Amino acid sequence: MTTTPTEPSTRRPPVAPPAAPVGGRLTAAQGTALYVGAVLGTGVIALPALAAEAAGPASLLAWLALVALSAPLAATFAALGARHPDAGGVSTYARLAFGDRAAAIVGWCFFFAVPAGAPAAALFAGAYVEAVVGGGTSTVVTTGAGLILAVTAANAAGLRLTGRLQLVLAGLLVTLVLGATLLALPEADTDNLQPFAPHGWAAVGTAATLLVWSFAGWEAITHLAGEFRHPARDLPRATAVAVLVVGLIYLAVAFAVVAVLGPAAADTEAPLGELMAHALGGDGRLLAAGPALLLCFGTMNAYFASAAKLGAALGRDGALPPWLARGSVAGEVPRRSLAVIAGGSALSLAAVAALDLGPRPLVLLSTGCFVTVYAVGVAAALKLLPRRSGGWAAALVSLIAVLALLLMSGRYLLWPLLLAGAALLYLGIRQRARA
Repeated sequence: MTTTPTEPSTRRPPVAPPAAPVGGRLTAAQGTALYVGAVLGTGVIALPALAAEAAGPASLLAWLALVALSAPLAATFAALGARHPDAGGVSTYARLAFGDRAAAIVGWCFFFAVPAGAPAAALFAGAYVEAVVGGGTSTVVTTGAGLILAVTAANAAGLRLTGRLQLVLAGLLVTLVLGATLLALPEADTDNLQPFAPHGWAAVGTAATLLVWSFAGWEAITHLAGEFRHPARDLPRATAVAVLVVGLIYLAVAFAVVAVLGPAAADTEAPLGELMAHALGGDGRLLAAGPALLLCFGTMNAYFASAAKLGAALGRDGALPPWLARGSVAGEVPRRSLAVIAGGSALSLAAVAALDLGPRPLVLLSTGCFVTVYAVGVAAALKLLPRRSGGWAAALVSLIAVLALLLMSGRYLLWPLLLAGAALLYLGIRQRARA
């Protein structure tokens, strides 16, 4: 009997990552700190006031809804990370569930969202510093550039230093933010909660749209799942604690902003500073500058670490140039990928400064990308996780929330669509070159 020879396929079949990482060093406590830094981030600096402006005291319902919805979303990604600990994160889950093309699209959306989102966070911090020392746009941009350099240096030193640094930062942030909030609460006045919905109940949806930026980040630590000492045990623990800490802080700050500041909450650009001024006395802008820098540094630190690992994994898997692959193994430092992230962030910062655009377009571009990552990640979870498991149930609930986020993103999904096209074009060129 003869057989007909077939041409070898140029498509590499999906390969599951190893069940246990080699060289993982992150503890559950450090993982919790990275989560807190990634999610808490810049939202607590300005968004409580923006939400109060949009919906008045009823904005508290938007905060409560998003805290409740973030729990199943976080649980979904924790279950995926514990089951498939790999530097590719959501990109790896997309490959296992849907193949190489989906993996490349998700990977590009996350990887190229960070050079847009990180400068936005840096500009938020720069605005707080400028409010204290003056200097206008030059102070804002200089502060942003300094943060990018500092975060790059911390990550270049290795994830062990990053994890320890993030643990210290998270402790300081929780102490400062909750401390100021609790000290300010005795000045809360229930009269400030009336009228509860001055702009109508539909305004709660508007406030929720603004607050989406505050809850991005649950997917970020999946890229570091292989760096945990015991991913199956430590990642769910870190996620559970982080959900409680982040939810508590956001709800406490949001309530204090409305109940303590009252109608003035809608007029302030530094609600955290105003709370600190009520709690400790003195100039609120000066008091808030330090926590603002810490919050932004923590967010950027977590995202730089995650995106650098992802870039190395994409280079390893063929979705980005192979020279980026160094650092994809747990315990290694992905310095080449980190350099691309840092360079892209610097270019974005320079472009925004030159065009005098401010952080808003960067926020919207990155948010559209992260919503796309959420959508594919949740869909992959429904296919990869065992049915009737806690993670699968969480993914099913998350799917409803993610679909709502996609509808609210609207035209800002254009950027991830362009990235998806570029990713598919790169794969096509690479396959033709190999053929």
